[in-house]
Amino acid sequence: MAIQRIAILGAGNGGCAAAADLTLRGYEVRLYSRSKRTLQPILERGGIELVEAEKKDFVRPGLVTTRMDEAVADANLVMIAAPAVAHAELVASLAGELRDGQIIFLNPGHTGGSLHVASVLRLLGLKVKLCETVTLTYICRLVGAGRVEIYRRTTNLRCAAFPGKFTSEIVREIAAIYPDIVPAQSVLETGLSNINAIMHPAGMVGNAGRIEAGQGDFYFYREGITPAIAKIVGEVDRERLQIVERLGLTPWSFVELFYQAGLTTESARSGGSVYQAIRESAPNRTIKSPRTLDHRYLHEDVGYGLVPMSEIGRFVGVETPVIDSLITLASEINQIDYRRDGLTLEKMALAGTKPENLKTLLHEGF
Repeated sequence: MAIQRIAILGAGNGGCAAAADLTLRGYEVRLYSRSKRTLQPILERGGIELVEAEKKDFVRPGLVTTRMDEAVADANLVMIAAPAVAHAELVASLAGELRDGQIIFLNPGHTGGSLHVASVLRLLGLKVKLCETVTLTYICRLVGAGRVEIYRRTTNLRCAAFPGKFTSEIVREIAAIYPDIVPAQSVLETGLSNINAIMHPAGMVGNAGRIEAGQGDFYFYREGITPAIAKIVGEVDRERLQIVERLGLTPWSFVELFYQAGLTTESARSGGSVYQAIRESAPNRTIKSPRTLDHRYLHEDVGYGLVPMSEIGRFVGVETPVIDSLITLASEINQIDYRRDGLTLEKMALAGTKPENLKTLLHEGF
């Protein structure tokens, strides 16, 4: 059955971009947030202003609501466009609202997101289809009250289902909405290609003083990723690639992933330089730094990015000293134990699995 009715859970950057874009393209969209305050600018304006390539449209989604039951009722697709830290709570609140055959689409899954969500679904006794993308389908930002700007649509966006045996079927359905989506080998391929986790923690930790002193008044990518910080990003990527190779997955470098997503130039790809790739990223060029260190670039990209990478590394016998150092520093900066509170093997339901059985688990499910 073709997807027509779409519930979007989360009214941040990605959720608002998706709600406006998909409504504009003729889909029946229900936009949900548990926070009325988050939705208030949209409700007051009566819709979302969408800006893309200097074109402006004012879009009225079919429903904007704080009621989960209204949002997901009869939806063919339930898109979760919320921070990874909210995944478990959102999915738990879906109990009693989902029906067999619906698709949950993590946009994106971050690292280990589908495994985490699948473990929650299993505990709730829910049987639905589940998939995730490597990164968000849009490079976008909310730039005002009820106003979202799309800088670029992510290209060559890999998507995998859990269990993996359903990837071809689900990707075919999602690709009808997002033609740039392509199938991935497994949710570990998508999860371990998490470019935000590779890049953001080093940029935040390395610019901690600058962020505190100036409330983030600089361009995070163009100015914040200096040659020294790019070297740290490169070391995170090297450790990640060791995990990827140990798992037998295709070892695409950060620069290659960044290029495939449409975020940098061919010359940067050819040169292989992390610094050049980020510096020549046109979609990210005008994005300012977070104003505070109390931000998802640490909460999400450390706790639900670097922590699961480190945990999976330990699981397959790969040491990750640079990744572990960033986890420790970020934990001290925000006084949060990301190692404890983040996405562990236990939360991904991998703690009792043997490495030699992982491939079968990813394909067949729990």
